[in-house]
Amino acid sequence: MKLVVVESPAKAKTIEKYLGPGHKVLASYGHVRDLPPKDGSVDPDDGFAMEWDTYPDKAKQLKAIAEAAKGADALILATDPDREGEAISWHVQEVLKKRKALPAKVDRVTFNAITKSAVTEAMARPRALDEDLIDAYKARRALDYLVGFTLSPILWRKLPGAKSAGRVQSVALRLIVDREREIELFKTQEYWQVSATFEADGTPFNARLVSLDGNKLDRLSIGDKGSADAAKRVVEDGRFTVVSVETKPLSKNPPPPFTTSTLQQEAARKLGYSASHTMRLAQSLYEDGLITYMRTDGVQMAGEAISAARRAVADRYDAGYLPDKPRQYSSKAKNAQEAHEAIRPTDFTKDRAASGDHARLYQLIFNRALASQMASARLERTTVELTDGAGRATLRATGQVTIFPGYLALYEEGRDEKSDDEDGARMPALRSGDAPTKTGVEATQHFTQPPPRYSEASLVKRLEELGIGRPSTYAATLQTLKDREYVRLEKNRFTPEESGRLVTAFLERFFERYVSFDYTAELEEELDDISGGRLNWQKMLEEFWRDFKPKAGEVMEQKPSDVTAALDDFLSPWLFPDKGDGSDPRLCPLCGTGQLGLRGGKFGAFVACSNYPECKYTRRFGQGEETASEGPTEIGNGIELKSGRFGPYLERDGARASLPKDVPQDGLTLEMAEKLLSLPREIGAHPETGNPIVASIGRYGPYLMHDGKYARLSSTAEVFDTGMNAAVVKLAEAAAAKGERGGSREPIAVLGAHPESGKDIKVMEGRYGPYVSDGTTHATLPKTADPKAVTLDEAVTLIDAKAAKGPSTKGRRKAPAKKKAKK
Repeated sequence: MKLVVVESPAKAKTIEKYLGPGHKVLASYGHVRDLPPKDGSVDPDDGFAMEWDTYPDKAKQLKAIAEAAKGADALILATDPDREGEAISWHVQEVLKKRKALPAKVDRVTFNAITKSAVTEAMARPRALDEDLIDAYKARRALDYLVGFTLSPILWRKLPGAKSAGRVQSVALRLIVDREREIELFKTQEYWQVSATFEADGTPFNARLVSLDGNKLDRLSIGDKGSADAAKRVVEDGRFTVVSVETKPLSKNPPPPFTTSTLQQEAARKLGYSASHTMRLAQSLYEDGLITYMRTDGVQMAGEAISAARRAVADRYDAGYLPDKPRQYSSKAKNAQEAHEAIRPTDFTKDRAASGDHARLYQLIFNRALASQMASARLERTTVELTDGAGRATLRATGQVTIFPGYLALYEEGRDEKSDDEDGARMPALRSGDAPTKTGVEATQHFTQPPPRYSEASLVKRLEELGIGRPSTYAATLQTLKDREYVRLEKNRFTPEESGRLVTAFLERFFERYVSFDYTAELEEELDDISGGRLNWQKMLEEFWRDFKPKAGEVMEQKPSDVTAALDDFLSPWLFPDKGDGSDPRLCPLCGTGQLGLRGGKFGAFVACSNYPECKYTRRFGQGEETASEGPTEIGNGIELKSGRFGPYLERDGARASLPKDVPQDGLTLEMAEKLLSLPREIGAHPETGNPIVASIGRYGPYLMHDGKYARLSSTAEVFDTGMNAAVVKLAEAAAAKGERGGSREPIAVLGAHPESGKDIKVMEGRYGPYVSDGTTHATLPKTADPKAVTLDEAVTLIDAKAAKGPSTKGRRKAPAKKKAKK
């Protein structure tokens, strides 16, 4: 018997079917070991020796693999064909070696697609583990550990409110913060454009003023309405004739098939998917045998895939859509060992597969790969210039006509930003001397725009351009920034939070080299050199640690007050920008004599007056002066309205109450202030239980409470107006919605029987979102998944993965006796 180890149960199930009798295929469920999150997991003084711990939730699976390995004639490690896949195989081998369960014969096989032909061919060509790839994995893991576990404690001590710092995540955060600075410093300029509409042979077209009185006009030449109106009059008065017609043929070649990075970018642009959601979907499509491996820098396709794509083009379109020769694309990947085949469908006769989000992503991959082997698009671009009889004004019209669509009939690559001068309008047939009919003239006002904030697509593109990180890590990097609350997504664009700006400022001020784009890119090149066997991994880490350790020690020795003072100076142009009127931007607006400065507090940084405690002026870090606290406001009866770091609040004799968002400060009455300070309000005893019903305002807004059960209220007014009857109804409705009345809940969908247990699998709505269940095991659906589009196979995979992990131990406390025995 041969034991085959892969990552996922879905992959294991498919491969076991292909290999047949004599093979047992087990899943490791991803990585089985990692560096424990504690000091000393990497020892720089012992050649960067690493202490690995197995994941607690993988114990059951590792036990099953070890037991199967003891009775196996050979072990075949068939994890994914990249550095992470090599690392998982190495970890499994090391665990089995420690447990004395490693078979005498160990082979490593890789395949780029989970199809029968790819798997059987790979099994016929086994190899040994690639030590260079394993060394590159160890170097990357050690590097990230050393940066994270050295910088994070410094942040905790010197920068209250900061959570962590990472090698790649900090540089990605810096890109987001730098872009925000550009936007804030951007000075908007007014400009006007004058254009005329014409018509010839029944075809309208538009022409823009490009020259006036012998002066060439650029975008900002006409800067005010007066100049625009004067130029408009010249165009209105002129009789224009065509002086030149220039027609140029254009050819557009199709883009190559997807790499990891370009897939993430296009899925964000066209489907609105986050990088992490895209990679989850692609992983599932790969494990289902529908696409090739989705973590790749390569843009080429295998010869048989190119032939299949060309056959599909010939079947779908006429001969003109098929180029004479197959298209070949060259990879820009710096490391050939990691430049695998591009992402493509495994079967070009299957243009539709899966359902829901999976289907949409598969369609995108299929269309891009097929288009890469189609003919170029042939276009024609026409530029027409017209002048008036007096020679005062020149107008220019441009148009683009598609002569032959080629690959554009199937696919057109998306773009993050469109150019101002793009023009796809069709032009009429014009010749020099023609005088088309002028139908209108207009002058339009415009303003220059700051650079746009990064979207996931444009940020991934920029990281790749700079050579920072690797495409396979981008999804996790961006997710970490969101999880740490260093950034937020608004309209699919990244905006830095105050904490993110402060962390970036700290790292730029004290660790500038380690968040520089060039240095981070150099480290990536060195990691690639390790993968290629051109650099020793320990030597690379020694050189890094030799400079990084003393720098970290130097910063750790500084007093928090010195760090705050340095950040105050570093951030001064942003925190206290020049007002343009000659006044001191640091002058306190409340007392008029103190100087504003950055301060550090328990809950993070804030700006305060130097005359504190006499002057109580404060504002949050990053908050503008116009919204800062101007001191307490007397409401009456000893109640003061104050502004704290978490917003406005009421205070009287030490008692406090936050001011709800739906209660305006300007219209706050003494009566409302008294009510808010009197909360919670007891409505009365519940008619069934006799226990009190209470109305109040909490962290998540206004609510009712009875016997530990809650019901939301829609406004602050309802807290004071809701009576007994309404309260009982609202509590009952809330309980029914949560399934707390003991009644049965209808499933969203019944998917069918589990292939092994035979139990019915249902999609249910739970307190924390939709989940799938076989009656015994419940598995939460990903947040982005459509509960109505979940397939039986997807549900089985989720349930099996959850069952393999065993019951959650989160929040449980071990018995003292067990702790003592373990010790």
